[in-house]
Amino acid sequence: MLLDILILLVGLATLILGGEVLVRSASRMALRFQVSTLVVGLTIVAFSTSAPELLVSIKAAYKGVPDFALGNVVGSNISNLALVLGIAAIVGKIPIGKITARRDWPMTFVASIILYLFSRDGQLQHYEGYILFSLLIVYLVSLFIYTRKDQVKLDVEKPSDDESRFEKFKDGGLIAFGGLCLYFGSEWFIIGGESLATDLGVSERIIGLTVLAIGTSLPELITSIIAARKGDTNLALGNLLGSNIFNIFSILGITTIIKELNVNQTIIDTDMIWMLALTFGILPLMIFRKRLGTMAGVILLSFYCVYVFLILR
Repeated sequence: MLLDILILLVGLATLILGGEVLVRSASRMALRFQVSTLVVGLTIVAFSTSAPELLVSIKAAYKGVPDFALGNVVGSNISNLALVLGIAAIVGKIPIGKITARRDWPMTFVASIILYLFSRDGQLQHYEGYILFSLLIVYLVSLFIYTRKDQVKLDVEKPSDDESRFEKFKDGGLIAFGGLCLYFGSEWFIIGGESLATDLGVSERIIGLTVLAIGTSLPELITSIIAARKGDTNLALGNLLGSNIFNIFSILGITTIIKELNVNQTIIDTDMIWMLALTFGILPLMIFRKRLGTMAGVILLSFYCVYVFLILR
């Protein structure tokens, strides 16, 4: 079992490394070609940060463990809004912007409803994947229209005009390195998860909803905690809602286009209902409070603890 845990942790670390390297090198490459920071933020950064979950889901689909793919996405959405947001709210107060309440939350809830409806027949089919990915394009276009006047701050240094040829080729090499890390990291992550499920005698659904979901949500958790401690939390809730939208429209959309997924009935009847309830439950917190603080954080964390307890018992 210790070897399986080690393989899983090495796979997770490799996934995180690959995602980080890919974000930075691809962003610098795009900025070098005069692509605006807004476009980079909405496309390259967004897709790159979702790359670990995407590779895990695709590998899980091809290895015949769809519960990993669905559990990874549904579990990540639950952990983003309960575990990650709960901890961030306790560490530092998170203000709620009007745009988040009017645009990001409705889209998150609609995405969750669509996933639930598509899954009710026990399968996500190719054409449903195309619909999900098309909705992602619509969402990105709407983001571009409504935020084109905003200044987007990237955590990437813009390349200088007089940089050497080595610097230009280095980013290309780092993109390839990041892709390799994602490929092998996802492979080790799935292998470790499968073996751990066998060792513990639990279902792949539970491993997907807990271990894989929390693992792939670690970057969001770390980023949110750092942002909350610095008081830079204006976009914390919006970013997490955006991550949930990407998980459904991008990860499941692309995965289902590549390979149809059978959906575990328990995930439909239990886990997706919890995801919908949590997403809807955030609405009153947003309406009646101008910011999410310690009390909201405790409520969200309690929700997550109850959920994990019920699926593990």
